[in-house]
Amino acid sequence: MREYRGKLDGQPLRVAIAVSRYNETVTRGLLEGARAALAECGVRPDAVDVAHVPGALELPLVARELALGGRYDAVVALGAVIRGETDHYAYVCAEAARGCAQVALETGVPVGFGVLTCETLAQARDRSTASGKNKGAEAARSAVETANLLAELRAPQAAARGAGR
Repeated sequence: MREYRGKLDGQPLRVAIAVSRYNETVTRGLLEGARAALAECGVRPDAVDVAHVPGALELPLVARELALGGRYDAVVALGAVIRGETDHYAYVCAEAARGCAQVALETGVPVGFGVLTCETLAQARDRSTASGKNKGAEAARSAVETANLLAELRAPQAAARGAGR
């Protein structure tokens, strides 16, 4: 039996980050956490590009464009949606999550989902600081690990196709 496990080795990877400007005091911390995690994984700074989008609903579209270009091994989507007085929160959260998952499934490029869905600004700040709770860092590490796992899973398929020629 063979087991596959992704590694946190980002040295050979190119990664794109799509980050929402809405709730920027929070998303700035998510971006810093993602960049730090990518650096810890060995992703070179010149192998990371950042696209700033207006809000969380725009993340899937931009993530899709980044994934389709063939330039990136992984995409990280960062945003913060904080509950307000209307149902708008629920729609934005659900569509951002659904859209990012759809991008990954359609393109085969992993999308690390770092969109906070919090009840309060205090909760969002807590999850976007330099502490161990930074969800931007978690999303970046997830994207790196998944990209490596996919590469490992695809390698035997590519070798088998080459041997059959």
